[in-house]
Amino acid sequence: MKFLATLAACLLATTAVADGHLPNLEGREIVVVTENAYPPLQFIDTSGNAVGWEYDAMAEIAQRLNATVVYENISWDAMIPAVSEGQFDLGMTGITIREDRAEVVDFSESYMTSEMVMMVRGDEDRFTDAASFAADPDLLMAAQPGTTPFYVGVYDVLDGDEANPRIKLMETFGATVQALRTGDVDLVLTDGTAGNGYVEASDGGLKIIGEKLGTEDFGFIFPKGSDLVEPINAAIADMLADGTIDALNTRWFLDYKLGE
Repeated sequence: MKFLATLAACLLATTAVADGHLPNLEGREIVVVTENAYPPLQFIDTSGNAVGWEYDAMAEIAQRLNATVVYENISWDAMIPAVSEGQFDLGMTGITIREDRAEVVDFSESYMTSEMVMMVRGDEDRFTDAASFAADPDLLMAAQPGTTPFYVGVYDVLDGDEANPRIKLMETFGATVQALRTGDVDLVLTDGTAGNGYVEASDGGLKIIGEKLGTEDFGFIFPKGSDLVEPINAAIADMLADGTIDALNTRWFLDYKLGE
């Protein structure tokens, strides 16, 4: 599925355009791949439109750099290898900046810092934190393989065994949340960004419990050696400096109600 970026015109009125203080990419086409399964960063809304924080941020970046964005979809497990092989110019889906991933792709500077939280059903009372979850062998968690929630679940919540049968592996983040809501699993780990969005939209069906399990920085990914890293970093810095990132955070994490 392919989407042309059309959001720039409806973004902030203070949008900076490539005007000399940022690199000018002269209309260059940038092929961006995403999963569309990680609200509120990127997802398909009830009208069938691809929307979210990252879409708005990328449209803003494209306008500032005088670039054109074309979107493609791919599953999470295929994204990093595909970008590493040069099939796409850039990947975005709330990707945590990690040293092992930086061996195969280049990262932008961080555009967001989030904290890992424990998301459970709204009526959950059998455990209240990571220790009490780990102590009950009947409790299960869901995660996408190779993601930060998977590794935090393995090493910070459970016993360090990546093959632990208490972790049920699923293809998408949305599938893990659905499994939680239907009672097939009892815990989903996620960054606070997505977790708070799901809880807000759940009408009491989900909640966050326990202490935060650490922080993670999100970045866009590129093929190694990409000449897009520097200009996109410049645009991110510009958006941080002029308040655009803060405005996007307000729009998507405070004002926007999932499902509207």
